[in-house]
Amino acid sequence: QVQLVESGGGLVQAGGSLRLSCAVSGRTFKYYTMGWFRQSPGKEREFVAAATWTPSVTNENVADSVKDRFTISRDNAKNMVYLQMNSLKPEDTAVYYCAAKDGGRPLPDHDRYAYWGQGTQVTVSS
Repeated sequence: QVQLVESGGGLVQAGGSLRLSCAVSGRTFKYYTMGWFRQSPGKEREFVAAATWTPSVTNENVADSVKDRFTISRDNAKNMVYLQMNSLKPEDTAVYYCAAKDGGRPLPDHDRYAYWGQGTQVTVSS
């Protein structure tokens, strides 16, 4: 069983930065494709970023709305995945979820991810 636990959310002013963390436990971490999604009240869950890491290449997929501002990364030694968020905007306010699927491409479809964390709230004030 895979468990994902997010942390790092909070309140930040527009233009500021936050780094979200996702602790991964369970099966061998290196085989997962990891993603970040977000959801605001009344809206559908939205893709933010995902990546598949292999020894030779990293395959990333980042939503246009956050490109050049958000970066997904991982630390294999710590079984952690991160989402670095810079130049935050009020429209980035949402609950952010870490997700995992068993390898494959870093797809933006949330229903392709089998494992989910509980979410962490990010609020960006104007």
